Amino acid sequence: MADRYRPWRPITRRSLMLAGGAALTLAQLPRLAHSAADGLSVTLTAGAGRAQLLPKDKPSTAVWNYNGSVPGPILRLPRGSTLSARLVNELPQPTTIHWHGIRIDNAMDGVAGLTQAPAQPGEVFDYRFVVPDAGTFWYHPHNRSWEQVARGLYGLLVVDEDDPPTVDQDLALVVDDWRLDEAGAIHEASFGHMRDWSHAGRLGNTLTLNGEDFLEMPVKAGERIRLRLCNTATARIMNLRFEDHNPVVIAYDGQPVAPDQSADGVFRVAPGERIDVMIDMMLEPGATAAITEVTGDGRLVAGHFLYHPEERRRSKPLDEPPGLPANPLDDGIDLADAIEVPLVMAGGAMGGLRQADYKGETLSMRELVQRGQVWAFNGIAGRPEEPLFHARLGQTVRIRMVNDTAWPHAIHLHGHHVRLVDGNGAILPEQGWRDTVLLERHEERSVAFVADNPGKWMIHCHMLEHQAAGMASWFVVEA
Repeated sequence: MADRYRPWRPITRRSLMLAGGAALTLAQLPRLAHSAADGLSVTLTAGAGRAQLLPKDKPSTAVWNYNGSVPGPILRLPRGSTLSARLVNELPQPTTIHWHGIRIDNAMDGVAGLTQAPAQPGEVFDYRFVVPDAGTFWYHPHNRSWEQVARGLYGLLVVDEDDPPTVDQDLALVVDDWRLDEAGAIHEASFGHMRDWSHAGRLGNTLTLNGEDFLEMPVKAGERIRLRLCNTATARIMNLRFEDHNPVVIAYDGQPVAPDQSADGVFRVAPGERIDVMIDMMLEPGATAAITEVTGDGRLVAGHFLYHPEERRRSKPLDEPPGLPANPLDDGIDLADAIEVPLVMAGGAMGGLRQADYKGETLSMRELVQRGQVWAFNGIAGRPEEPLFHARLGQTVRIRMVNDTAWPHAIHLHGHHVRLVDGNGAILPEQGWRDTVLLERHEERSVAFVADNPGKWMIHCHMLEHQAAGMASWFVVEA
C-alpha cells in the first residue's frame, strides 16, 4: 500500500491481517468532552514537542503542536456562547490561529497581514468571539500554514446543538498525511519544494488517525455513534470507508443536511473539509471492522472499530437517524440581483499558464517560479492589494469557479458558507452549506451566498502549498 504515497520513506503499513497485534488506544481523542456551559476560556500554547506517529517500536517524531499534543485539544462549547482563547507563541516563527468554518467577527479570523499582525515568537494574542453555529469546525495557523499545519499545528472546535441528537458515543476522527524521512523525522528539506507546489501539493507517506499510526476505536454492539471527520492534511484528498457498516451523513462543513447514506460507502474529504456521520454498530460482540483509505486501487487499513467482546448496547437497529437543527444562516439568496464573480484557476504543472500579474508586475512563468509563484486566480498570482470583489452587506454573491488546471483544488471561503448552484442556475439546498468546495481537474462549479459578515475575508485553495504559490485572494463585505 505504501506506493500510493510519495516514496520519501518506504514505510510498510500494517494490513488488516497484520493489525491484530498491539492494541493502540485512542489516547488523544477517546470521545469528546462535554460542552462548557457558559462558554470556554483556554490558553493554546504553540510550541515544539514530540508525537508517536509511527508504530510504538519506532522513533517518535519532533513536531509542532498546541498544548503538547497532536491533534491539539478539542475545544467544545454550546452554540451562542463565547470562546476566549489566548495564543502563546513558543515557536521560532510568527503565527496566528484561524478558526476554520466559524462565522465570527473579522478581527478574530486570524489571517496574518489581512485581519491581524501575527504573534511574534514569545508574544501572545487574545481571540474572543461568539460561536453562532453548531457543528464541527477546526483551528490552525494562517501564517506559513503550508509548514506550520504540516508540522502538526491544528485541533478541533466543536459547537454543540441546542438539542443535540442522542448517541451513545460522540467521536472525532482527525485524518492527516505526514511526510517523514528514513529516521521518522519530518522531511524538512521538502518544505517549499517547487515540484510539490506546482503539482498536487506536499503529499506525505504516513497516514494517521487522531495522531496514531493505527487507531482502534472501542465500541459496543448496538451502539449509535456520531463520528466527526476532519481532513487536516495540507494537500491529500482522503477517501475513507468504514467497512461492514452503513454510515449516514448528517452534516458537511459543520452545517446540517438531510440524513443521507453514502451511495458507495466512501467519503471523499478534501483538505479543510469536515463530514459528520452517524453509524449504527450492528456487528456481533468481539467483531472488528476496518477503517480504510481507498484512493484509486489501493486499500490502506488505518484503524479498526473494535467491538467489546461481550457487552451489547441493544440488539435491534434503531430508527433512522434524525436530522440536525438548522443553523441561523441567511438563506435569502437572490440570484437575480447577485454580483457575478469569476474565479478562474490557472497554472501548475501541465497547466499552460504563460504569465500572470504578481505584486503589480506582469511576469513570465519562469519569472513567477523564481518568486515561488506558479498558480493564479483570474491571472493574478498571490494575494493582491485589491480585493477580488466588494459586496454590500446583505447582497447576494455568485462565484463561478473554473478549474482550468490539471490538478484538484479545494477552495475555502472565510467568514461565510455558500450554497452550490447547478448548471441551470438553481440552488442545491440538499447539498447543504459549504465553506470548502472541491473542484476536480478541469471542473466548473458555481456557488452563491449572502454577504452578511462585514470585513476583509480570504478566499484561497486549501491545498496549502497551492495557496502559498499563488492561489490566494480576498474580498470585502462593506459594513
